[in-house]
Amino acid sequence: MKFILGRKLNMSQIFKDDGRVVPVTVVQAGPCHITQVKTIDKDGYQAVQVGYLEKKKIFKSVLGHLKGLPKYRYLKEFKIDTEQELARGKELKVNIFEIGEKVKAVGISKGKGFQGVVKRHGFHGSPASHGHKDQLRMPGSIGSTDAARVFKGKRMAGRMGTDRVTVSNLEIIDIDLEMNLIYLKGAVPGTRDSLIMIRTEGEIKEIVISEPQPEIVEPVEVQPEEVKSEEAKSKDEAKEEKEVKEVIEEPKVEEKKDEVIEPKVEETPKEKNK
Repeated sequence: MKFILGRKLNMSQIFKDDGRVVPVTVVQAGPCHITQVKTIDKDGYQAVQVGYLEKKKIFKSVLGHLKGLPKYRYLKEFKIDTEQELARGKELKVNIFEIGEKVKAVGISKGKGFQGVVKRHGFHGSPASHGHKDQLRMPGSIGSTDAARVFKGKRMAGRMGTDRVTVSNLEIIDIDLEMNLIYLKGAVPGTRDSLIMIRTEGEIKEIVISEPQPEIVEPVEVQPEEVKSEEAKSKDEAKEEKEVKEVIEEPKVEEKKDEVIEPKVEETPKEKNK
């Protein structure tokens, strides 16, 4: 049997690929731990105790029972028929379920207070006329003439709700592994943040989702260069050496000789007359 504890979050809807709208209940299930494994030899029956939701303070007796495990608020048992490899401390997550499975959900229904027979049991009530004044939602006769008493189990007005309710054949529409969410088709009993017990047939096997692998790039074959002849190689080498020398050698700068400029001597007017 596969089982897990969770809490009801809210109701929503999911759109499928064909355009249909599916009403769902979102349940945050796990992570839980197995706190105790009961056997026929020791306890008289086979069951597994599961813990869920941590709290700050717990009783010392429970603290000793949960030694080495978190301080859980809820401890619930699930009876198992077959022996499975379940040990104390094993962690349970939503990956033990699969999309499309049919499960049972158990919860405590909403409390509605003191209600009458029309709302509580679905009575039709009395006619609204012909001498039935103020009798529309009355229960009517409740006793028998012979016994002169009211039998146990008589459907009457009283407290309504806060009952343990089990809903079967709920389909798992989707599973969110990162947020530990299960989307169940339809309604689940209970208020928001109330405890929900989910179970179904089958063995507990964790679903391993493979991570996306990187794309494999095929190596490109490099074609070998054509074998050159020795003469072509020697010519290429000589050409490369020549280019390197031209780059390394600095250009020669021609030295310019300093030109001697003779000063011009102007002739006096006397020398011109001579």
